[in-house]
Amino acid sequence: MAFVIALAGKGGTGKTSISALTVKYLVEKKKKAVLAVDADSNSCLNEALGVDVHATIGHLREESLQTIRGGTERPGGMSMEQLFDYQVQQSVIEAKGFDLMVMGRPEGPGCYCAANNIIRKYTDKLSETYTYVVIDNEAGMEHLSRRTTHKVDLLLIISDPTVRGIKTAKRIADLVKELDLDIDKHMLIINRVTGDDGDELKKLAGSFGLEIAGMVPQDENVFKYDLQGKAIVELPKDSSAVGAVFAILKKCNI
Repeated sequence: MAFVIALAGKGGTGKTSISALTVKYLVEKKKKAVLAVDADSNSCLNEALGVDVHATIGHLREESLQTIRGGTERPGGMSMEQLFDYQVQQSVIEAKGFDLMVMGRPEGPGCYCAANNIIRKYTDKLSETYTYVVIDNEAGMEHLSRRTTHKVDLLLIISDPTVRGIKTAKRIADLVKELDLDIDKHMLIINRVTGDDGDELKKLAGSFGLEIAGMVPQDENVFKYDLQGKAIVELPKDSSAVGAVFAILKKCNI
């Protein structure tokens, strides 16, 4: 089975950028098969990774429901489950050094529980053929409270350099414990730190019992790449964000 790294945190913390840099690290340093999973309904991990999306789990689910409702004939006499399984396998996007699976937004009304459960099932299934899986979860804690987070070896909780961000990280850590989720280890990363701002936040996080994996400095390159629509994985090696994330992952024995 794959080593699963999941990322969580409130919106606007740079979680997706760090997810992309985690994929970059695994591709460049480990040179093993990597599956990136965008489990956020507001999909943008593909942009950070520099790949186009041709299909999402949410869209495939809607197509399958329309097939059932419309009585459309299924190819080769496939059952609905076999057809959907085939479609999901085909939806995996192959890129240089990694593959990507995207949840996306269901087109119909209702919650994302079904699509989320589907992506959980197929992440577990596909992880048998990968060495590493990186999951960029949706912002907040709802995916945890729905228990749609599966077996995770390392949960990286991302915070911005604010007291509110650290308190949110504490709530996420508490929820992991409260729900007894299958997560081996969870650690905090404080992102976009400038100067000595992280020192007091590290103390606050420590007082909450949060284990700190490290801090990522504010990096103008990340801002510029976002502004220009360039993939985060293309950041130069001397970028401070790249160096910090790589050092954190190495420290975590990944």
